Amino acid sequence: MTTLGFLYPGHHYAEDDFPRMEILLDAVRLVVNHTEVDEDVYGIDALVRTGTPECLAAGVAELQRAGVESVVWASSGGSFLYGWEGAHEQTAALARAAGVPASSTSFGFVHAVRELGADRVAVAATYPEDITALFTAFLRSAGIEVAATHAASLPSAVEAAAWDLDKVKELVTAADRPEADAMLLPDTALHTVSHVAELEKLLGKPVLTGNQVTVREGLRLADRRSWSPRLGKIFAEREAPPAPVAAWGAGRERAHSGKKGWPGKQTHPGW
Repeated sequence: MTTLGFLYPGHHYAEDDFPRMEILLDAVRLVVNHTEVDEDVYGIDALVRTGTPECLAAGVAELQRAGVESVVWASSGGSFLYGWEGAHEQTAALARAAGVPASSTSFGFVHAVRELGADRVAVAATYPEDITALFTAFLRSAGIEVAATHAASLPSAVEAAAWDLDKVKELVTAADRPEADAMLLPDTALHTVSHVAELEKLLGKPVLTGNQVTVREGLRLADRRSWSPRLGKIFAEREAPPAPVAAWGAGRERAHSGKKGWPGKQTHPGW
């Protein structure tokens, strides 16, 4: 049994996506610990505050007691808003506090896009336009081409968590472009796990969502693969595992080699 740990910001949003994924994945235990959120609003300052080193370090003790093999900060906005360098520093600090390899949802998207071999993506975000633009800037820092974006401009995570499948379909349809090889929905407060297969059928392309790639990132760090076609193409079984790309080192990502496949484990000073 592989045990993965997740720090999820706040309560009563879409954290029930994680037990759904645990049921669908073989021999994987997903342990979620909630971190404190002082203000549920989609604003840059509020989201940055959720990802401070002190806030994240305060949540690791319960995960350590559970014996997790990796920890992922399950927030897109609370990670990509730190920028490419700052997000690396954030996960390096989390790894030191947790005593196991650590990453975040934002890096989960980068690795998942590379795993799919997608040349360009579309972004369907619940965030306001300024925050959505910073997510696309983060992707471009990783060398990912963004073909189109659509921002729903919701005011808060609780609003996103209340969306049903029809609303999510409207969002991805508005964002989709023929030239996009994959669709990205970054918000971990949005319920998507039960809808990934239907969204991929609707669009005819892979769909990557916040909570889905967060779990994929935890598996990557633990050197574990698990499959479930109901979780979308990124979890669809392959006949043979692809060759790994260059590993991460010293808290900074080395240049992407251009190879498709399962990226190497992110490492930090001391790992």
